[in-house]
Amino acid sequence: MENEMISKNFIEQIIDKDLAEGHYDHVQTRFPPEPNGYLHIGHAKSILLNYGLAKKYNGRFNMRFDDTNPTKEKLEFVESILADIKWLGADWEDRLFFASNYFQQMYEAAVKLIKKGKAYVCDLSADEIREYRGTLQEPGRNSPYRDRTIEENLELFENMKNGKYQDGEKVLRAKIDMASPNINMRDPVIYRVAHITHHNTGDTWCIYPMYDFAHPIEDAIEGITHSICTLEFEDHRPLYDWVVKELGYPQPPKQIEFAKLYLTNVVTGKRYIKKLVEDGIVDGWDDPRLVTIAALRRRGFTPESIQMFIELVGVSKSNSSVDYAMLEYCIREDLKNKAPRVMAVLDPIKLVIDNYPEDKVEYFDVVNNPEDESLGSRKVPFCRELYIEREDFMEIPPKKYFRLFPGNEVRLMNAYFVKCESFVKDENGNITEVHCTYDEETRSGSGFEGRKVKGTIHWVSAKHGIPAVVRLYENIVDEEKGKLNEDGTLNLNPNSLKVLEGCYLEESMADVKKMDKFQFVRQGYFCVDAKDTTEEQLVFNRIVSLKSSFKLPQQ
Repeated sequence: MENEMISKNFIEQIIDKDLAEGHYDHVQTRFPPEPNGYLHIGHAKSILLNYGLAKKYNGRFNMRFDDTNPTKEKLEFVESILADIKWLGADWEDRLFFASNYFQQMYEAAVKLIKKGKAYVCDLSADEIREYRGTLQEPGRNSPYRDRTIEENLELFENMKNGKYQDGEKVLRAKIDMASPNINMRDPVIYRVAHITHHNTGDTWCIYPMYDFAHPIEDAIEGITHSICTLEFEDHRPLYDWVVKELGYPQPPKQIEFAKLYLTNVVTGKRYIKKLVEDGIVDGWDDPRLVTIAALRRRGFTPESIQMFIELVGVSKSNSSVDYAMLEYCIREDLKNKAPRVMAVLDPIKLVIDNYPEDKVEYFDVVNNPEDESLGSRKVPFCRELYIEREDFMEIPPKKYFRLFPGNEVRLMNAYFVKCESFVKDENGNITEVHCTYDEETRSGSGFEGRKVKGTIHWVSAKHGIPAVVRLYENIVDEEKGKLNEDGTLNLNPNSLKVLEGCYLEESMADVKKMDKFQFVRQGYFCVDAKDTTEEQLVFNRIVSLKSSFKLPQQ
């Protein structure tokens, strides 16, 4: 029992205590995004944490949109968020909610506060409210409108609802304490006028609740027991508690804060991602260089790899950054047993086997994945002319170079030994062809035990090769040089995307489908791009290279 307690994170320990002391008889959590952009890897932590807790305690999980700010929200974002959460494996069943469906109840809650003398209509402008609020060192000053009568406040608030005032002309504020050491408690705005169409409620409302007022009401209405959010809301917790207490909810939810997920060398801020999209630097919210969930899915990451990553990161109360290499480690671990291994030549030069019959084609049986025999094998065609990687031949090699060079012999993977006899250059001095001879006795699988070779290279039949475009990615920003420039813009890596055209894949890749994943031997893991692949053109995204500097910490 002691070991079990130690292994639980601090949130689980709080929940255990609440259940043991009878504060709640069940657990109900929620994931409440605002639909003002696409979700990113940080949100995945919150999704899987909330869903995982509900599942662990046999409780309920709510999917709810905090759509109280129509100036930034779109139906596109609603649809993308639902797709991301479903893909991650969090099942909300029939528990899909919208904060906007509670607007009437929120309005009634505001009226209740006014009648209790706990809220008032204020005519100060946004700048004046900031000025009156004070600082961390100085208390705030009361608004000159703070002492309006209950009757006057009810009438003014009704007029706000009925559209009699312009945006910013009046707001409703909670009446708490302008001298509070917590600035969030200095009469915060809880309603504002906004004449704008809402994606869900249309033009029904021209006043909208502020997040800090709406969120605790949503949680209370839905019966959420533990409202789990990130650390920046810790200072807002007294206001959260004030709202549910003043409105008299019988079993108020408890807010618990945990550390956000920060990743090195990536961009997660919605403001920055939105600008990258709008400026055309990336080709949308799902550009594979981003770490939105849609982008990770398009690049080729799997739900299982992200679940593994979030589990490794864990839950804590202190902010810290996680190396992006850990996320790459997780996808490698997930794909190494799943992904078929195929040969692909990304920078081809032609290799001609001069003593191989011109019209002969033979097929080699090749295992699809040595890690999992159940994935079977395939037949790979071999003929006189092949493509090999340009880097696998050197005219004048350095020491310890074991691939092709004049007079050297290598094994063609799954095929024969070949010996380099000559090569051809074009008028610019570029090597265009390598000529070899092969030894028929060295056929792969024949049991040949003669001479040894130190190098093995992969290849693709020139006659049967499937053309493709391959995209290689680097981090979109480099934190070692500073994520931001002096003017606050992102310090972008100009080499974040490299497009390779004229690549060749083995014949077995002729019938691949969008989102299929493979290991290209010696190259990395790749995914068929779901957006740009057509019947005429295959496009592959490199998910991750084969090598990693990341090592799993010892337990």
